[in-house]
Amino acid sequence: MPLSFLKEGESAHVVKVRGRGDLQHHLENLGFVEGAEVKVVSGVAGDLIVSVKGAQVAIGRQAASHIITSAATA
Repeated sequence: MPLSFLKEGESAHVVKVRGRGDLQHHLENLGFVEGAEVKVVSGVAGDLIVSVKGAQVAIGRQAASHIITSAATA
């Protein structure tokens, strides 16, 4: 499911980043790479603040829809 579908407080693992070119490269540089755990810290006005690889990153809902995730295992 796309990262944009997660709600505040939910965690997941990145399965893949869709798209190509600058957007994909930018998202991977931010830490959204296969296997990375992500947690939605908050969502405001459609945008998300996400914790990934020990850093908090603000990301727009459009960009978040390109990050495909699976449920994090406890």
